[in-house]
Amino acid sequence: MKSCFVLIVEDEALIAMHIKAILEDEGYCVFLVNNVDDAISCIENESIALVLIDIHLNKDKDGVSLGKYLLQLDRIPYIYITSYIDKETLDRVKETRPYGYIVKPFKDIDVITSTSIVLNNYKYKEIDILRKKEVPNDFIPYRLKEVITYINENIEQKLEIDELALKSQWKRHHFMKMFTKYVHVSPYQYILTRKIEKAKILLVDTAIPLNQIAFELGFKSYANFSNAFKKNCNMTAENYRKRFQKK
Repeated sequence: MKSCFVLIVEDEALIAMHIKAILEDEGYCVFLVNNVDDAISCIENESIALVLIDIHLNKDKDGVSLGKYLLQLDRIPYIYITSYIDKETLDRVKETRPYGYIVKPFKDIDVITSTSIVLNNYKYKEIDILRKKEVPNDFIPYRLKEVITYINENIEQKLEIDELALKSQWKRHHFMKMFTKYVHVSPYQYILTRKIEKAKILLVDTAIPLNQIAFELGFKSYANFSNAFKKNCNMTAENYRKRFQKK
């Protein structure tokens, strides 16, 4: 998995270090700050992909102030992590339109899944026509959206590039070129990422044996699945299950 930068804005050191450890175990590069001004400075000088924001900061500006800044910036997704769930706070938060809201105390898996889902959704928002302010004239996003929907709905199957190209109504080479241009990863990389995400769910929510998970997700062998999972998650599938499986 290609590392991306996550910014944590949290003034409670123990909580900040805990979240940092969780995300670093998942392969993310993490910055820590404890106030809004330092957060904005970091955002302006680093290639931040996601911001996790504590609402209550012991400074003049709280996390919602940062949310308003990010809403205006409109180029980085953000998630609130907070113990505040009263109506007044929720009303203020809604105005900033965050991509997620994690309530303290949280489990490690809450941070992992929320981060993964938000980054994935934001990455592919350009192909989600419903999120666009205007319907594009170019037909390309529609074709790709249909292909990606098919991939997501059939991720447990063996997916062939020729089959996907046929669904897009393009020749194989042109399909791969357009997919990579608009989705920013190759079809192979996208399919592998989705299979690994599905594997994570099965590892946490079920007791299905690892070799069966590999088989059900269409990997050539258990060794192939095991190597791909470790490369993408920086830990083995077995260790991932031991750490995060629901009791």
